[in-house]
Amino acid sequence: MFWVLLLLLAWAVAGTACTRLCLAAAHAAARDTKEATAGRGHDLTLYEAAFLSGGPRRVADLTLVSMALQRRLLLAHTGWATVVDPRGRDEMERSVIGAIGPEGQSRIEPVRDAAAAADAVGSLGDRLVSAGLAVPDGARGGVAETIRQVRLAALAVVALGVTALLAPARSDMPAHLVALWFALPFVLTLSCLAIARIEISPYSRWASPAGQRLLSALVRNSEGGDHRTYLTSVAVRGVRAIGEPELRAAFAHREPHHAAFHRRD
Repeated sequence: MFWVLLLLLAWAVAGTACTRLCLAAAHAAARDTKEATAGRGHDLTLYEAAFLSGGPRRVADLTLVSMALQRRLLLAHTGWATVVDPRGRDEMERSVIGAIGPEGQSRIEPVRDAAAAADAVGSLGDRLVSAGLAVPDGARGGVAETIRQVRLAALAVVALGVTALLAPARSDMPAHLVALWFALPFVLTLSCLAIARIEISPYSRWASPAGQRLLSALVRNSEGGDHRTYLTSVAVRGVRAIGEPELRAAFAHREPHHAAFHRRD
């Protein structure tokens, strides 16, 4: 019977995808157990908060804003950065000054890109990954990929079921019974997706669950109107947290190829 072959194929597709998802979830749970105690007693720096919130580019933005507020860097609303004080106080600031170049003036967008790719930011990310606060490259790729496979498997089961119902040589089996048989692997895929949504710890793009907890604590403890609170808001929310219109306008200028890239994102 043709519909039985399609049913076996549906079970094979659904079973394989769900098995892969279960294995990926098991590996993720093992990582979560190791990271359960990560970050205890650790106070995030602003650079660390920026990385966990928005990655390397957010660190570059925070550094630029911090130097601008201290009047050691001028960020014009036209999108240009000018060095006022060439002495960087830490590795991040020295990376920004180096990205601007020996002439002391450059477009802001390439400076952001170069500073985000600097060794200082890379080392910061490595330390956060080692501490269990940041997500390693590809750490969540396995789970995300298997979830997509299960979704595709659910669609494949539906397609196979419809094919079986519409096939002219379906046999004398009533249509509702054929649909019921195909409903079983379909329910299996939906159940796996539901369990994955509930059980798998939510990771952001950059911060692990432990990192997210520290970020939440940092935000709660940064109430007020002082300089550090302002920079904390920039670290967590990005340049949209900038209150000064001219300073915000400085970050709105992008080179044409950068603007096209961000529109695609």
